[in-house]
Amino acid sequence: MPFEEPIEIVNLGTEEGRKEIKVGTILKKEVYHKLIQLLHEYKDVFAWSYQDMPGLDTSIVEHRLPLKPDSSPVKQKLRRMKPDMSLKIREEIQKQFDVGFLAVANYPQWIANIVRVPKKDGKVRMCVDYRDLNKASPKDDFPLPHIDILVDNTARHSLFSFMDGFSGYNQIKMAAEDMEKTTFITPWGTFYYKVMPFGLKNAGATYQRAMVTLFHDMIHKEVEVYVDDMIAKSQTEEEHVIDLKKLFKRLRKFKLKLNPSKCTFGVRSGKVLGFVVSQRGIEVDPDKIRAIAEMPPPSTEKEVRGFLGRLNYISRFISQLTATCEPIFKLLRKNQIVVWNQECQNAFEKIRQYLQNPPILAPPVLGRPLIMYLTVLDGAMGCVLGQHDETGKKEHAIYYLSKKFTDVETRYTMLERTCCALAWAAHRLRQYMLCHTTYLISKMDPIKYIFEKPALTRRIARWQVMLSEYDITYVTQKAIKGSALADYLANQPVDDYKSMQCEFPDESIMVLSEEYDDGKWTLLFDGASNIMGHGIGVVLISPKKKFIPITARLCFDCTNNMAEYEACAMGVLAALESKAKVLEVYGDSALVINQLNQEWETRDKKLIPYFTYIKELSLEFDKITFHHVPREDNQLADALATLSSMFQINRNDEIPSIKMESRDYPAYCHVMEEETDGKPWYHDIKHYLINREYPPGISENEKRTLRRLSASFFVNENILYKRNHDMVLLRCVDVNEAKEILQDIHDGSYGIHMNGHAMSRKILRAGYYWLTLEKDCYNYVKKCYKCQIYADNIHAPPVPLNTLSAPWTFSMWGIDVIGMIEPKASNGHRFILVAIDYFTKWVEAASYANVTKNVVVKFIKRELICRYGLPSKIITDNATNLNNKMMDELCATFKIQHHNSSPYRPKMNGAIEAANKNIKKIIQKMVITYKDWHEMLPFALHGYRTSVRTSTGATPFSLVYGMEAVLPIEVEIPSLKVLMEAKLEESEWIQTRFDQLNLIEEKRLATLCHGQLDQKRLKKAYEKKIRPREFQEGDQVLKKILPIQKDYRGKWTPNYEGPCVVKKAFSGGALILTNMDGKDLALPVNSDAVKKYYA
Repeated sequence: MPFEEPIEIVNLGTEEGRKEIKVGTILKKEVYHKLIQLLHEYKDVFAWSYQDMPGLDTSIVEHRLPLKPDSSPVKQKLRRMKPDMSLKIREEIQKQFDVGFLAVANYPQWIANIVRVPKKDGKVRMCVDYRDLNKASPKDDFPLPHIDILVDNTARHSLFSFMDGFSGYNQIKMAAEDMEKTTFITPWGTFYYKVMPFGLKNAGATYQRAMVTLFHDMIHKEVEVYVDDMIAKSQTEEEHVIDLKKLFKRLRKFKLKLNPSKCTFGVRSGKVLGFVVSQRGIEVDPDKIRAIAEMPPPSTEKEVRGFLGRLNYISRFISQLTATCEPIFKLLRKNQIVVWNQECQNAFEKIRQYLQNPPILAPPVLGRPLIMYLTVLDGAMGCVLGQHDETGKKEHAIYYLSKKFTDVETRYTMLERTCCALAWAAHRLRQYMLCHTTYLISKMDPIKYIFEKPALTRRIARWQVMLSEYDITYVTQKAIKGSALADYLANQPVDDYKSMQCEFPDESIMVLSEEYDDGKWTLLFDGASNIMGHGIGVVLISPKKKFIPITARLCFDCTNNMAEYEACAMGVLAALESKAKVLEVYGDSALVINQLNQEWETRDKKLIPYFTYIKELSLEFDKITFHHVPREDNQLADALATLSSMFQINRNDEIPSIKMESRDYPAYCHVMEEETDGKPWYHDIKHYLINREYPPGISENEKRTLRRLSASFFVNENILYKRNHDMVLLRCVDVNEAKEILQDIHDGSYGIHMNGHAMSRKILRAGYYWLTLEKDCYNYVKKCYKCQIYADNIHAPPVPLNTLSAPWTFSMWGIDVIGMIEPKASNGHRFILVAIDYFTKWVEAASYANVTKNVVVKFIKRELICRYGLPSKIITDNATNLNNKMMDELCATFKIQHHNSSPYRPKMNGAIEAANKNIKKIIQKMVITYKDWHEMLPFALHGYRTSVRTSTGATPFSLVYGMEAVLPIEVEIPSLKVLMEAKLEESEWIQTRFDQLNLIEEKRLATLCHGQLDQKRLKKAYEKKIRPREFQEGDQVLKKILPIQKDYRGKWTPNYEGPCVVKKAFSGGALILTNMDGKDLALPVNSDAVKKYYA
């Protein structure tokens, strides 16, 4: 309806049958006549009575009433009412029955009562109490429009028409199967609705869905729709008539009827959902202000809530609402008695005085930044969102916000409360801030705290994620030109602006340059000796960074140290021939470098002549120094030496030169990604931005893609920059510059060998960009040698678990040694030799002063073979006392298979390792003087043999002898078993023993099945952790450095060494490796001790 604007009543019918419509009078004459003519032409879109309302077609929309599965029908009893009220209800029912809205219900399952609501004109609005039905119905999640967005989109237009649907909900028909659910009871019978009645839970969502279906292409353009309220809006009067005609055509097409008594056309302002909209902006409805102004001071909790509820609806107009009404909010605390004191009265009067001249809010204008003033107090926060007008000198308010901090939030620091307030305000004002840059004015800078804090707490991380989608810039108050919003800032001033420091340290320095030595030469040397021969390699680097590679094959027998000296001597001679006077020599042989520096004494007779010769050559230089470098920093000289050592030279043939290239990607990747014209990746973007010309021959789709890409780039002084999402400008670099940046950031002078993701972020922070930045960072880190050798150990198993089981008793034994044990036993013993049967878990053990190969052989013969027969297999580790000639002869004599577990891999022989651990734990708890452990060993073995093992489900003793052992305590305190056996005759006892021995096979079979199930369970649990790593012959790998290995690097020892080459890969995961020279490593390794090497 219009607000304080003259209107005229226009009759669209005859004098006898008047059909009146309200039209604004402040229109141009020609526009006014066109509007009247349009209303006459489309007067059929109005419903003057129920008979004029056919309803929307069910193919467009119909209302359904689904029920929750656990709901039961509810039948309400008829409520009593006064006779005169009953007659009014009868009239309304008759009217709706006659137009076809109602039908008589017979035997309904759901019955509801009617509720009488008196109207201002004395009539009665008949509503139905559908609360029981609503509880049984699931909620329809179709959204209603956001009121703030709808009001903002409506304001700032010059002309409006306000329309309302005639008996809006009744224009939508009920689904045939759900009509009876709407049954209601009256003194005149039971009836159900054939159209959608008021009071149903999802009626508003259904109506809004229908309106969106009808006007989806007009919403937010020519019209705004909120359920049955429609607003047509236009910037000019001529456009308004065109927009109304388009709207009327749509209404006529779908038979949606308007209520003429609630429609007003062609006005400059009007009320929308409790607000007044006009070209000036958004104002508070005067009726709402009057209702608050005429309210008496609240005295009960209900009246307090009613007062605050009215304020909450218009809260976007009230500055510092929460802080002002703090005394009133305290009345609603739990267990708080409502006492209206003077503080409450002062707040009440302050609000009423503020609303005497409320502000006029304006919707934001696209293209202009927003200004957010944020004030944070101890218990509350306040915020106002504003924007400059077209002059840029005056600000207008868009939205006021305030919030009371929770009890937890009040304990935040001031800076954290500011961050919390900003995150909450940004969430509430999301619809505005997403489309604009926002300048933040507050006492503190929360943006810097949130986005630059090195260690993020949980809430800071949450705020960072919430605010990352907004373009927020912190500024001081003086940085904003124009007048401040006086009504907001008068009570909450912002700190004064402080000028920037203009003095810079070291301002007298004009230029920085790297010190450059014109006469310094550099020499790198290396020697190689392998089965193919001996070679030496030298790389001489001139002061102008020119590389001179020299290599030679040594055709005489020599040691590796002699080859290193030969390489050094050849390089020094080459430097003299190049007339070098200052030489720095680098080699990876610690012995040669330390001897030449005279830190180590040269004692080897073969090396003394080399040492003397090089010292004599050193006198020819003005300055010569010798330095040690790791092997990975001497790769070129090492490669030359290895090449010459493995290359057979024919003295009569000329050796061709070898050109070495670097390939970072497979050949097909080069074909796809490499620029054939040699231009950088950003050439087309830069050319388009400078000349606004497309590359020749591209399609329309490619042009569209180029335009979209170019939107985030710009050119300044012929340099292309990319705008990042946080508005940081990133310089675009080509391939060569990108390689230099990667090398410097990752392993340069200040490089810390960070991971790929962190490296890409650091490059972005440094201000560089190229399209494949993150992929290139990952690939560079993956191939970095130091990152590979110092990487964390991989604990996930690469291959499935291979279970080991014995076919029968005493067929397979595992043998290991415990020791050296300190303190040694009183008889001088320091070792325990342990053997375990894989089937029964029976353990044999004996202590010795030293476990020599003779001791091991005697133990096997005496304790295993003589007692339990010949085994088929024996499994040991790689210790020399268990692997020697005597052991081989023993196994060959008795045809026993001898197997070894992988080095430093206890799980390969897990049964014996578990037995060792259990025996040590038992003895630990049995010893008294700690030197009597050898005396406790037999008792420990007895306890172990008579205990149930998890893997077999039985005791080792019962599986060997077919019966359980008699414990000593059973003799002192006779158990039932002992008492029963004491009563048996000797013949009966013998027969019982025979029976036990006859049944022992069954027990062993059961144990075999139990063991297989246990292994299956362990295997299933183990294989959940598998991360497959497959290795093939020829793969380059890095081998884990074991903790037992001593390394001169101490704390700085890497986790891996290599690279090595896979010579042979076995199905179980074992690998045979060779070094890069082709020499086999001494022992095989398991695949979980290696990882792939990326060169």
